[in-house]
Amino acid sequence: MPLPPMTRPIRLARCAAACLALAAMAAQAVGEDAARRFADEVVRAGDAGGRAFAVVDKPAATVWVFDRGGRLLDNSPVLLGQARGDVAPADIGTRPLSRVRPHEKVTSAGRYVTEPGRNHRGEDIVWLDYDAGLSMHRVRDVPGERRPERLRSPGTADKRISFGCINLPADFYDRVIDPLFGRATGVVYVLPETQPAVRLFRFLRGPSS
Repeated sequence: MPLPPMTRPIRLARCAAACLALAAMAAQAVGEDAARRFADEVVRAGDAGGRAFAVVDKPAATVWVFDRGGRLLDNSPVLLGQARGDVAPADIGTRPLSRVRPHEKVTSAGRYVTEPGRNHRGEDIVWLDYDAGLSMHRVRDVPGERRPERLRSPGTADKRISFGCINLPADFYDRVIDPLFGRATGVVYVLPETQPAVRLFRFLRGPSS
């Protein structure tokens, strides 16, 4: 029996949502494996200096958090810079947000020794690069941008919206990020999306490189 006209679009929408969810689960499994391998190399090389560290996978829009021994503690979706790229303009931290163009809203890739701090509003945040204005912080409900909803979306394209800072769910920030990075220094590795990670992180090349 053919479906009523109004039923078919509903079923198609449900199928599409289910497919997106399955794709997101598969991507997360691949992302976790890659993050664990990266963490193993961090520990092998002693690159984090005995500190807790996090790996931000920009293509997957996910952060993976590890203790000082490289044990995976938790992960979370994140919001990232609107523009694709790995290097933000050198003067980005000196400009008002109104003077940052869309193609300049980049979450710069690299290795960052973090510092607990506060922004101009007095909110506690984790600085990755103070001079560049790059930080991790709780997601804010910016009018018209639906940031909390974007974090809950299974797609990664929805998660490119910030000026460059890494936005996290508030509960994840309070439960995982603040105890590890909000009270002591740590290391955050932001993986590149326009070049191989081995070009950016020397310890991935091995001791003879």
